[in-house]
Amino acid sequence: MEIHPIIQGYIDGNEFGRTFGMDFSVLSPGVVEYEMHISEKHLATPAAAHGGVIAAFVDAVLGVGALSKSCEFNNIVSTVEFKISYFNPALKGDTLIGRSKLLKAGKSIIFMEATIVNQNDIVIAKASGTFNQYPVHKILKDF
Repeated sequence: MEIHPIIQGYIDGNEFGRTFGMDFSVLSPGVVEYEMHISEKHLATPAAAHGGVIAAFVDAVLGVGALSKSCEFNNIVSTVEFKISYFNPALKGDTLIGRSKLLKAGKSIIFMEATIVNQNDIVIAKASGTFNQYPVHKILKDF
């Protein structure tokens, strides 16, 4: 699948994702697969990742999923809200895989859900989120 220029712009400017070691693939509009390896920089205890790291990962999984749909209309997105439920800890050495799913895309609002699993397919967290979509030129004047 060819990378949309808006998605490429996100990749190029996403210092946060690079800092935390996040990487993704767009599988289809509204469906992405994100990966993050849990290392010492993610830990809140000697063994487990901080819940905020998982929440940031979920926001990325949901948000890029929404972006992959909205960019079809030359729109970008911002998070309105999301809810996360934690099922199991993410442990040092785990590789987390986040998968987004588009639930509904309207003219201005996109509804998403995501599941985060580890390399053993153990569910770490589930989440749902709402995203506002708007024309890219409102933020990036030269786009």
